Amino acid sequence: MRNTTGSGWGHISGASRTGDFTERLSPEERLEFESLRTSSDYPPGIILFAEQQAPDSVLFLLKGQVKLSLNSSAGKRLILGVACPGETLGLASAFSRSPYDITAETVVLCTIASVKGEEFHGFLRRHPSAYVNVARELCLECARACEQVRRLGLTVTASEKLVRFLLGHCAVGQQTERGTRLFCALTHTEIGEYIGVARETVTRLFSDFKSRELLESRGSTLIISDRRALESYAGIDGGEIKRKPGSRLATTV
Repeated sequence: MRNTTGSGWGHISGASRTGDFTERLSPEERLEFESLRTSSDYPPGIILFAEQQAPDSVLFLLKGQVKLSLNSSAGKRLILGVACPGETLGLASAFSRSPYDITAETVVLCTIASVKGEEFHGFLRRHPSAYVNVARELCLECARACEQVRRLGLTVTASEKLVRFLLGHCAVGQQTERGTRLFCALTHTEIGEYIGVARETVTRLFSDFKSRELLESRGSTLIISDRRALESYAGIDGGEIKRKPGSRLATTV
């Protein structure tokens, strides 16, 4: 793990998605905020924070992907989503000074900036306008939670769950002559934990989709050749699928 301090936030997060905490700060506020943060590189599989752990910092994802999940004492896990560059991690707990209610784990090599909790609160006291940014980030967290409840509670079949999972992230994929190419970083087990079905079901559905030539799988890449055909197979009206706030994908098949 490599630590760095000082300037460079804008360079590292130049490709940040909507949700970047710093994007609505004034130049002066941004400069002060940069002086408070320390950035570190984390390899895949590192637990950044876990449920019931007391927060001591606010984390900002600059590069990479972080898996967010709920875990039971019996070993069961529900994945809430995958955070991408520009997102703030654990803000609700750090802001309220309450234990984390989710677990955050790096999926790929990540660069993460951290600001000590007390310094973050001090920054907000000095710059009350930044509370708007906090509210915006908390709304994104709420949107992600609502999306997951909708996915688990209002989607009937396993095939529909998986198709919605894939199509909901087509907007972040690359459009090619062969279809939509998606980079993936979750295993079949993790996809199952994301959509609430067994690993075996995910594997069976992927095999079924591929045999029907609805998608291709090449290592960490998925290619959806015919979106409408995939929607039709799962019994989904194509107009229903939209990219929702907080939706980001990274899966490995």
